[in-house]
Amino acid sequence: MISRPGALATYENDGFLAKARPLAVCLPTSTAQVANVLRLAAAHELPVTPRGAGTGLSGGATPVGGGLVVATSRMNRILEIDPENHRAVVQPGVVNLEVSKATEPHGLYFVPDPSSQSASTIGGNVAENAGGPHCLAYGVTTNHILAMEVVLADGTVTMLGAFPGGADAPGYDLPGLVTGSEGNLAFVTAVTVRLLTRAEAVRTLLALFSSVQAAGVATTAVIAAGVVPAALELIDGTAIGALRQSGFTDYPAGVEAVLLVEVEGLEEHAAGEATQVRSILLEHGAQEVRLAATATERARLWAGRKSALGAFGRLAPNYYIQDGVVPRSRLVEVLTQVQEIARREQLLIANVFHAGDGNLHPTILYDARRPRLTERVIEAGAEILRCCVEAGGTLSGEHGVGLEKQAYLDWVLSPADQAAQRTLKRVFDPALRLNPGKPFSGPLPARMNRAQ
Repeated sequence: MISRPGALATYENDGFLAKARPLAVCLPTSTAQVANVLRLAAAHELPVTPRGAGTGLSGGATPVGGGLVVATSRMNRILEIDPENHRAVVQPGVVNLEVSKATEPHGLYFVPDPSSQSASTIGGNVAENAGGPHCLAYGVTTNHILAMEVVLADGTVTMLGAFPGGADAPGYDLPGLVTGSEGNLAFVTAVTVRLLTRAEAVRTLLALFSSVQAAGVATTAVIAAGVVPAALELIDGTAIGALRQSGFTDYPAGVEAVLLVEVEGLEEHAAGEATQVRSILLEHGAQEVRLAATATERARLWAGRKSALGAFGRLAPNYYIQDGVVPRSRLVEVLTQVQEIARREQLLIANVFHAGDGNLHPTILYDARRPRLTERVIEAGAEILRCCVEAGGTLSGEHGVGLEKQAYLDWVLSPADQAAQRTLKRVFDPALRLNPGKPFSGPLPARMNRAQ
């Protein structure tokens, strides 16, 4: 347990701006220890905020109710690998990428691959229902969770799904309910994940465009043609400049946008689909389409894509990333609106996002030391999300609501919708002590010790 004030500062927030200090931080190593902590917390009426690696971007791990943070960093063991049934059982503190590394000798891997996959953990991925570039064809985290072990707010340990045998249990899809619930229904202590067989062949294409809008048109054309690539990512000229400054020179200078497209499957299928995608891209505005010639070249392209947020440090000391989703048919329209917001507000906005499934990540680059600039950035972020919603989209594809998007929930959820979800929360957590204040705002229970 950590209680020194200086050490607690590490646990005040995740990647979002808001901060709050807990009374103490617990670092359990087992389900039994988590259960003991939650029983003690219940006895003393203390709120509990679950925390993974702290890579979240919506304030989901910010302990606004004070109380205890229970971090999973020491619950980092892969408990079982079952290659015959294509599944593994892992603790919540296991880093996403480590699952694929551990199962690679069996020709298997874990599909969800958020950009933070070398740091983010399975528990956090479950909490936010994380996505990633390769979720276009295969689905996001919830599609790859078979079962889970959880501790309820009163310290009761229970199994959801046919743990560890899979998701064949009759009844409600409770693992699906907890996935994406942002840690406010139950504390996940072990997860049975689905593993997939690695494809026989992979083809990776880099298409160059003269504008972001042209890349958006091409994105829609690929999907409209009936092709669903494993990944289809858009990276704009601002992001390309940052990547090149960071040494990722496989991304070319002098273009306003690129599409990183990957197809995979059997050798004949992958080759044929790559040819088809290349033709579609050239027909819809691509200046050039390059094929990664080697596995090394492919790895460099993906390393650049997943390093984009870090590369933005070359352009500004701070960033504020959005997570809106739009229908693909409205992609060009919303990208144009984002550019108009940037021009009007005189802000630098970079775009690196999952174009294939319409999950936008406009990233506002700024210097928080400039007076009143942070407020302007947050207002611009809200305007971007409003554009997404008005285009028929929603507030979040994978980062969650947390603290960041609470004020905007009325845009997408009616009062009846919100009341139903609050009722569901009370079924699991009657005293509202698990991750209180998220994702719905409102007064915290009276006994909670709000952080100073």
